[in-house]
Amino acid sequence: MKTLSRYIGREVFYATILIFVALLSLFAFFDLIHELGNVGKDGYPLGRALLFVGLSIPGHVYELVPTAALIGTLFAIAQLVANSEYTVMRTSGASLTQITYSIVRIGIPLAIATFLAGEFLAPPAERLAQQVRVQTQGQVNRIVAQQFESGFWFRQDVPVSTFVNIKSLVSDAGETKLLGVRMYEFDRDLRLKALRVADSGTFVTDGLWRLKNVQTTTLGPNGATVARDDQLDWETVLKPSILTVYQVAPEKLELPTLYDNIRVLGSNQQKTSRFEIALWNKLFYPAAVVVMMVLALPFAYFQRRTGGIGFRIFAGTILGLVFFLLGRLFAYVGVINDWPPLFSAAFPVFAFVVVAATMLWWLERR
Repeated sequence: MKTLSRYIGREVFYATILIFVALLSLFAFFDLIHELGNVGKDGYPLGRALLFVGLSIPGHVYELVPTAALIGTLFAIAQLVANSEYTVMRTSGASLTQITYSIVRIGIPLAIATFLAGEFLAPPAERLAQQVRVQTQGQVNRIVAQQFESGFWFRQDVPVSTFVNIKSLVSDAGETKLLGVRMYEFDRDLRLKALRVADSGTFVTDGLWRLKNVQTTTLGPNGATVARDDQLDWETVLKPSILTVYQVAPEKLELPTLYDNIRVLGSNQQKTSRFEIALWNKLFYPAAVVVMMVLALPFAYFQRRTGGIGFRIFAGTILGLVFFLLGRLFAYVGVINDWPPLFSAAFPVFAFVVVAATMLWWLERR
């Protein structure tokens, strides 16, 4: 049985890797086509477009592994059925449980690799990709930005030399809001002359933000003075379009960053459901690799007259697309309707587990 298990696992693994490379190349090609439309605009060179595409690949690795595992397993099983090898296995005494175990043995390492890619490769690569894009956009000579654990940092030289720290950025109902704003103003000799701290800021129009609950500490020859304002208008070249470039989608953030965002938003009485759903998705998504591979097994029972390899691959693609869309649907609907984050993240995976188990049970009884 060990020899048979290794053989099935090897066939499934090679087919999965083949499909994965094909899908990854296809998505990278689509990204390149999209970026070529921006080449030459605002000094955006071809080299940076290629670099952006390269940095986007780790994110695609995380997204594509479940679909590649499903289609690859379908392809491998279809080959075994077409060559009558699967029939020989079953008639020789190989049980459905043993064949499923052979597939799961390959799925578990792939699931672990998916989690590691989504936790340690995709988030930093996504941040670098966004920085590569923004460095050639307008205002780059007037405003410089960088994201650290402490939040977003900006340097602005107009009208005065100012360093701005923004703890978090939230987009709610089309409104861009800043949380935890600190502004350090310096004179021409780079001496700190004022510090402004605001609880939040709302975008009003180009060149204007409205800060709320502002405390201004001014340093002068006679010492420091403190002033408080319920709201204060802040004139700046900063725009939401520039800020959002640095805001990586919650689905592409690592677990510690998601937890920090949940904590910061919660302390400011902001909705955290989107980040909570993303956090639970990070935990459940790798399990989808194993679920997709097991879901492909019932297709081995299809006779050749019901469709060949092309049909199975098409069916696998549709199933993978349904899983992807179902996950996105529940994430968005869960945010809108305030569903429990755990339910919104776990239901798509659980639903496919039930479908796979039901299909295997029904087909085995036949």
